[in-house]
Amino acid sequence: MTRHPPMIDDESLIAALRLASGHDPVPAHVSDAARAVFGLRLPGAATARPVATPAPSGVRYSEETRLLKFTAADLTVELEVTSLDGLVALAGQVSPCPEAGTLVEIRTLHLTQSRELSPTGQFAVTGLPPGWFSVVCHRPDHAPVATSWTRIRP
Repeated sequence: MTRHPPMIDDESLIAALRLASGHDPVPAHVSDAARAVFGLRLPGAATARPVATPAPSGVRYSEETRLLKFTAADLTVELEVTSLDGLVALAGQVSPCPEAGTLVEIRTLHLTQSRELSPTGQFAVTGLPPGWFSVVCHRPDHAPVATSWTRIRP
């Protein structure tokens, strides 16, 4: 005769989880990290989502270079990410070419670098630590557009 485990209803499972949660509190470093990440949010910003980018053909391209593309409703952010000597360099272009006074912020968990866009919508930053980053485009009279957070490993 086959024995089946007793059936547990949803309410009993939730009650058991609530009881168990009192015995294993969240570690302090996890709570601290959650607060730090919450502080990085940008209320009202549109999120530019990643788009698949094939490796270019007919141009110099190396394993150390990574091409990324993010799009929102009215904006595209293209990035060339290079790792060298344990640090990260980003070269990017925002299109369509935004108006004068547009700034980009390259945000990591530990620092933020701001750059004014060139007349053709280009920017660059070097010496970033590897890890998580996001690029935020601030245009006059528009809500900010932020790329989703992306992890770069050296």
